[in-house]
Amino acid sequence: AVGQSGVSVVSLPGDIASEPAPDKAAETALVTSRPSVRPGDAEIEKLVEMIDAAGKVTLFCGSGTAGAHAEVMEFAGKIKSPIGHALRGKEWIQYDNPYDVGMSGLLGYGAAYEATHECDLLILIGTDFPYNAFLPDDVKIAQIDVRPEHLGRRSKLDLAVWGDAKETLRCLIPRVKPKGDRKFLDRMLKKHADALEGVVKAYTRKVDKQVPIHPEYVASVLDELADEDAVFTVDTGMCNVWAARYITPNGRRRVIGSFSHGSMANALPMAIGAQFTDTERQVISMSGDGGFSMLMGDFLTLVQYDLPVKVVLFNNSSLGMVELEMLVAGLPSYGTTNKNPDFAAVARACGAYGVRVEKPKDLEGALKAALKHKGPALVDVVTDPNALSIPPKISAEMVTGFALSASKIVLDGGVGRMLQMARSNIRNVPRP
Repeated sequence: AVGQSGVSVVSLPGDIASEPAPDKAAETALVTSRPSVRPGDAEIEKLVEMIDAAGKVTLFCGSGTAGAHAEVMEFAGKIKSPIGHALRGKEWIQYDNPYDVGMSGLLGYGAAYEATHECDLLILIGTDFPYNAFLPDDVKIAQIDVRPEHLGRRSKLDLAVWGDAKETLRCLIPRVKPKGDRKFLDRMLKKHADALEGVVKAYTRKVDKQVPIHPEYVASVLDELADEDAVFTVDTGMCNVWAARYITPNGRRRVIGSFSHGSMANALPMAIGAQFTDTERQVISMSGDGGFSMLMGDFLTLVQYDLPVKVVLFNNSSLGMVELEMLVAGLPSYGTTNKNPDFAAVARACGAYGVRVEKPKDLEGALKAALKHKGPALVDVVTDPNALSIPPKISAEMVTGFALSASKIVLDGGVGRMLQMARSNIRNVPRP
């Protein structure tokens, strides 16, 4: 589990379970941490040559940059590189990042797509980003990864570098020549801020009066109220979108979801595991009504063990992401609507705290009360099922193939506090 960053299963046969227990635990040496892996000098020198020769370099980071935030920032600052990220890399790389240009992929925003396509050299760091349609095929690409099976799996590489992000960057930083020209970086930062400014307008229109409630508004308020070290678990589907755009990383928060496999109904069971690990830490399950309904019996586990998980239920009475996928494929939506009960009443019947919210003015108070409650709680928020609209400027070809960043396929909403960060990042950009 540690070495391969995957799931391990321990199977205990019944006949073993019936044997007498030993007097003391077995003392067995186990792997508890992964080693640092440094690339060979030849690969380092080749990458240095590519970086020095490139006028415009973009970094695209994934979860493999965990623990390497300082090195990524120092490296980007030296070579004047914008930094984009995948969804799994967001919590590790977006915070305290003056070079941030957003996220690429189906849930993307900002200028990450443009930064990865308009550079001379794209460096993929610790990412197994699966959506190769969003990666360029006409720029040079180098990839750094500690898992060699990931190298070149998603795109054609000009250089594969086998090593972990932290050690590789430590080798690169003193060897690459500093770049003095930051025109490309500044242009991408401005594009990023402008892109966020545009989508924020949709989010800010009459949001406090919108009924059903904008799901973006729910996620934004939740982000403001949650603890600085909260653990968010996120259901597959539209909750991924709201978490990607509104939950603000800070180096202490965690955002956990089924980001590799896209399994439905994952948020609540993940929250149970996270809360058992630390019963004092705030754990929030961002659940969709479809996912919650699939494993609603797990809510009884919270009550049974008095786990103080807070379930924030985005209840739009539909399988929103499935409906969007059908629309993109040119199919009429079918079988995507849900006939839901009053989930708050169900929570109360189970013996937990439950409250239903149908008006924006009641949202903040309900979330505050639920987060303050000592035991398990559920906030059933009735949200707008139409928060899926695609702007008319997108061509049929773009929509059908998801050929461009979802920064151009904007789900009707904003991007929370990320606009503030983008604005702060361009304060020192020279004005024309």
